[in-house]
Amino acid sequence: MILQYLQYLACILTIIAGLFALFSPAKAVSLTGLVPQGGRGLTEIRCVMGGLYIALGMTPFLLGGATFTMLGIGYLAIAVTRLVSIFIDKSGMQSTWMSFALELVLGVILVL
Repeated sequence: MILQYLQYLACILTIIAGLFALFSPAKAVSLTGLVPQGGRGLTEIRCVMGGLYIALGMTPFLLGGATFTMLGIGYLAIAVTRLVSIFIDKSGMQSTWMSFALELVLGVILVL
């Protein structure tokens, strides 16, 4: 029962991250280190970090079942890629490790 609540919480956090990027792309950019150029770059932040995250977080509420696992696999893929990238790109700052930890935890919760 607690695991199910945590899975729904992970979905809600995903939606909140998407809403943040959709409505405050400049602030979202400051958290990620991305540097969009002009309106086109901000549109991409809104679409990919906003719209996609909102849709991914909402899908388990709408379809249930395996979509929790799908979202979890997505988070785990991001975490593994980030871990490799931390060493290749020498980007092991505190915020990068915090993102990795959050993605790993959310991924594990969602695939259980």
